[in-house]
Amino acid sequence: MLPLKYRIELLSKVSEQGFSFIPHDVVRSCLTMQSKDALTDWDAFMASWNDMPIDQYMADGGKYRRRRYAVLFSGNVDLEINVEPHQPHYQSLFYNQLNGGVAREFEPILKDILHGSTMQNIIKFGLNIFHEFKSQAKWHIECHQFRIEANQTIGKPTPEGIHRDGVDFVLVMMVKRQNISSGTTTMHDLTFKKLDSFTLREPLDIAIVDDRRCMHGVTPIEPINNDIPAYRDVLVVTYRVIS
Repeated sequence: MLPLKYRIELLSKVSEQGFSFIPHDVVRSCLTMQSKDALTDWDAFMASWNDMPIDQYMADGGKYRRRRYAVLFSGNVDLEINVEPHQPHYQSLFYNQLNGGVAREFEPILKDILHGSTMQNIIKFGLNIFHEFKSQAKWHIECHQFRIEANQTIGKPTPEGIHRDGVDFVLVMMVKRQNISSGTTTMHDLTFKKLDSFTLREPLDIAIVDDRRCMHGVTPIEPINNDIPAYRDVLVVTYRVIS
């Protein structure tokens, strides 16, 4: 359960707006209250973004996105998290007109990272929030490690544009920004009307989205200094009710 001092404000924002920005200091406090060892492997967790393969399914021909992927399940009141057998990622064209309509095979998230304290506690942090809205639910959970590169050019964190993911809830967490400008998250209603915008800047900054009620996008990133690698690393965790 979320600490009471954050729980009321956070849940009310998601209920009223359909989304919430949670700053890194609040996230860190929640994670360490959840488990004193929550971030003990943070350095290895962050470093795991450094060796990801290029996404080979970009219909725009772009080579600016790297990613890994995993599927999990949670189905009891204790919010126990179970790793599912590795499987393709699929979105319909309705939700992803650029890359949807095909089963995409991505390399799995490294076992030590997926089972590590940081990843498990971030996933559980989301479950603790979404369990408040769907207390009897069983959850299909998908984790995506993304690196968007902007070396000598722009990188597109959401190449499909303003979109929904086709799930119930989405958690987006900043892992690292290096040598980039922009990358601003924009929130929209289901008619594409802009509701708000904010930028995930610090490690552990999180955006929470009720995907049934809101659409979201991220503005392209550009390098600040062309002589230094430029990239945006995020973890995206989606939660879909299956019963």
